[in-house]
Parts: sequence; structure tokens; C-alpha cells
Amino acid sequence: MKTRILTALIALPIVIAAIILPLWVPQLVWLFVAIAGFALAAGLFEFYSLTKKLELKADASIGYLASAALFIGFLFDAPAKAPDLLVATLAAIIIAVLISQTFRFQKDFSKMLTGIGVTLLGIFYVVFLGGFLVATRVGFESIPGLSTKLLGFFFLIIFGSDAGAYFAGRALGKHKLAPAISPGKTVEGLIGGLITAAAFAAVSTATFFPELRYQFSIPLAIVLAAVGVLGDLCESAMKRGSGSKDAGSIIPGHGGFLDRLDSLLFGAPILYYFARFYF
Repeated sequence: MKTRILTALIALPIVIAAIILPLWVPQLVWLFVAIAGFALAAGLFEFYSLTKKLELKADASIGYLASAALFIGFLFDAPAKAPDLLVATLAAIIIAVLISQTFRFQKDFSKMLTGIGVTLLGIFYVVFLGGFLVATRVGFESIPGLSTKLLGFFFLIIFGSDAGAYFAGRALGKHKLAPAISPGKTVEGLIGGLITAAAFAAVSTATFFPELRYQFSIPLAIVLAAVGVLGDLCESAMKRGSGSKDAGSIIPGHGGFLDRLDSLLFGAPILYYFARFYF
């Protein structure tokens, strides 16, 4: 527990700085992009490591190349500025994976379908979903400070609801939420996390994000917190399937990068497209 808290005390200020410093030094927008790129690459590595334990034979090399192409697209806000190019990139990735795996498995086609499946899943699950955080960072600068406020709101809600769920679960937890997937999660913890998310949303609107009115910020926060829990459960199921407690061990007390990204990935496109329609 001490290691977990110490790691959080070191990591959180870095993440917070990467989000808010561009308000004063616009060039530092690339700090968040660099951190996101590293985290997504590490998360993809950990995902492929999980599949390797099950001998599913993902093709990591083409996975990284395809992910780099996707990341560049998000770096230029392709979902808004070049959606056709983004779709074309996705189509090209699918075609390239199919062709490459056809030749890769020509000595034994019995593993081909699973190899294609886990290769594509890693790209879409980690980098495609996570890429929307990068697009959020670079895609809303036409309104000064909006990208910073969106990301600040997002991380405050996700991390805050996670903390609220943890403490509510420890203090009140009696009913298991999904014991076959994650024995530590409780219904009481879930409710505590959702309430905390709503409270932080109200605080956000009252303090640094008045443009996001209460009637929108609170429901958005509840949705983000709820899908964050679902993302955590999905990743937990993957880890159980591979017989792993954590996706990695690079972050002391927290497991791997994928263990930290799981609650962010599902919410990233929701935040991005909400902002596109709302602002």
C-alpha cells in the first residue's frame, strides 16, 4: 500500500503538469503527447505479452507499425479534420494484417485466426481508443484552454471516482459486483465511485470549467466513471484468462501501464465526441 501511494505521489504531479502547463507554455502540449505515446506503446506491449502467455501468436511488429500510423493520425486530430483518412487507415491496417498473417502462418494455419484477432484487438483496444486522448489534447485549441480543461475534468473524474470506489468499498463493501472477474469490487464501491464522480463534476463546473454546465457535467461524469469500471473489468477478465495478476510490473504498486489505462480507454472517445458536439 505504501509503494502504491508513493508511486501515485510521484506520477500524479507529472500527469497534472503535462495537462496544465500548456496554459502558460503552449509548446509543452507535446509533453502530454509524449507521455501518452509512451503509455500507449507500453500498454500495447503488455497486451501482447498477455496473449503470448496463451500462445495466441500476436504479430507485435505489425501491431506497433499500425499503431504508429494511427497515433500520427490522432496527433493531427484526424477524427475531426480528416475522418475519411482515419477510416482509410483503419481499412489499410485490417488489410495489411490479413495479408501479412496469411504468409506468416503458411506452415500452420491453425493459429492464423487467433493471431489475426489478437493483433488487431491490441491495436484497436489500446491505441485506437487511447488515441482519442491525444486528439483531445491537440484538437480543441481553437478555444484557448479548452483542451486543458477537458483533460483536467476527465482525469479528475476517473481518478477521483476510482479513489471514491476504493474507500467506499473498503468501508461499506458487502455485495460483490462481479466476483468471477474482480473479487475486490463491490456494489457499494461502485455507488461510492459514481457519487464521487458526480461531486467532482460539480466542483469542476464551479471552479475551473464553468463552460460545462451542471446538467451536462454531472451526467457525463457518471457515464465516464461507469465505463471506467467496465473497462477495468474487461482488462481484469483478460488478465484472468492469461493467468496474470497484473498486466505488467513497471509501475511499483500499480502493476503495468495497461492496468492504469484500462479505466481511461473506454471513456476517451466518449469525452472527445461529447466535446465535439457540445462546444
